[in-house]
Amino acid sequence: MTDRLTHFDADGQAHMVDVGGKTETKRVAVAEGRITMEPATFRMVKEGSAKKGDVIGIARIAAIQASKRTSDLVPLCHPLPLTRVAVDFTLDEAASSITCNVTAETVGRTGVEMEALTAVQVGLLTIYDMCKAVDRGMCMEGIRLLEKLGGKSGHWKLDAS
Repeated sequence: MTDRLTHFDADGQAHMVDVGGKTETKRVAVAEGRITMEPATFRMVKEGSAKKGDVIGIARIAAIQASKRTSDLVPLCHPLPLTRVAVDFTLDEAASSITCNVTAETVGRTGVEMEALTAVQVGLLTIYDMCKAVDRGMCMEGIRLLEKLGGKSGHWKLDAS
């Protein structure tokens, strides 16, 4: 772990980190988040009966698209050539929740954590958007990085405790 914020120069001014001297390596990041909703809303999503269509399918496409546009949304984020983005949704009927899990990959000089996190958030936002007419109280929570591989800092995994 570094003891300084890398997006600020010696004078405290925001800047884009220079990654030109870094070695290109395979980079992988895994992130997740979940959205909880009313049981009736959950059933509608699960059964595919939402008026706007296949909620999960559209949320998957939105998440992938968001990962590719991360540098347009996060000001100091480098644009990356993604080599793979996998988006999975897990439906938990007992909790009336849907978990979005994203794995983003590239070969480059900087990591793909922001792309994975952005994809998760936009996937969940898409579910919210498609279901808000019947359930404005949905709650997105637990958006977090689970694991990252590659680069100088190597392999990091969230402590499960």
